[in-house]
Amino acid sequence: MAMLTDDWMESVKEEFQKPYYKELYQFVKDEYENTLVFPPSDDIFNAMHFTPLSKVKVLLLGQDPYHNVNQAHGLSFSVLPNQPKLPPSLQNIYKELRDDLGCYIPNNGYLKKWADQGVLLLNTVLTVRAHQANSHQGHGWEKFTDAIIQAVNAQDRPIVYLLWGRPAQKKASMLNNPKHLILKAAHPSPLSANNGFFGCKHFSQANEFLKANGVEPIDWQIENIE
Repeated sequence: MAMLTDDWMESVKEEFQKPYYKELYQFVKDEYENTLVFPPSDDIFNAMHFTPLSKVKVLLLGQDPYHNVNQAHGLSFSVLPNQPKLPPSLQNIYKELRDDLGCYIPNNGYLKKWADQGVLLLNTVLTVRAHQANSHQGHGWEKFTDAIIQAVNAQDRPIVYLLWGRPAQKKASMLNNPKHLILKAAHPSPLSANNGFFGCKHFSQANEFLKANGVEPIDWQIENIE
């Protein structure tokens, strides 16, 4: 597993010395050696590599990496650009973006543009066995990503949290910084999007909050790839 760098390492370095992380490291190492695991090992920490702690404006929390070939690359909800069909949850995110901000629906699901602007696209579990959803839950990733969330919570500046679905919303109890904005909605999955995700207007609310606090808003439009 590639290690964290930059200011993330300073904030969570103690985690790497804890017994749970040593067990997690061994579990993940064995999985990569003995079966097909996503994302590629060099991409596990991409959310943090692409979005340094000091640059975080928005934390968008997902659950589990995509478990099909050539999809997961370390950013929640994002897929590599060569996917002919977008995951259903991402299709619904794009529909809400269209209805909320007038964004056109692009021909790809590569969300690195968001990460580069300060959107931390974090999953609560960072690896998964191929074609087996949630197969790496309960092995320690949740403790590690809680430490990431706590590092964001400790930042003394305006930050927005987008918590979609019950598992993400459970993290709200960790978030006690009065400078931050917590937005909750149903998950964009087809099973729940009609229960409050569609129409939540989280993207415009996030930008309004950032602008009101003197922070450059996010350009949420993902461009087409030729």
